[in-house]
Amino acid sequence: MSKRKPYVRPMEGWWKKNPYFIEYMIHEGTALFVAAYGFVLLFGLWRLSQGEAAWNGFVAALRSPLSMLLHLILLAMIGYHGYTWFKIMPRTLPPLIIGGRRVSATAITAGGFAATLLASLALLGVVWGISQ
Repeated sequence: MSKRKPYVRPMEGWWKKNPYFIEYMIHEGTALFVAAYGFVLLFGLWRLSQGEAAWNGFVAALRSPLSMLLHLILLAMIGYHGYTWFKIMPRTLPPLIIGGRRVSATAITAGGFAATLLASLALLGVVWGISQ
């Protein structure tokens, strides 16, 4: 048997040395807040299926100060998750070539934000039109 010990790479904290990995881990962590809000919506759908009294109780619970604080935290985390998603998007797409030239990462990110803004405004217009 050889007396040499094999090299064992340390696994703890390696990602803390690179800012890209720190940002990526924060992005992945905020996905938990996205999932939490999905569960809030699913719970609301379940309460809606139980009838008007159950739905009204759910809506009343959403109006509590604790629920408002939770929703503000969820909004901030989901907003950050969306922001980092658009920042990561140009790195994960295959090269986008238009007119024989490669589209810059900044243009792709700006296009994602613009598309989100336009879709949000269109949805707001539809909701506004329905509520009138």
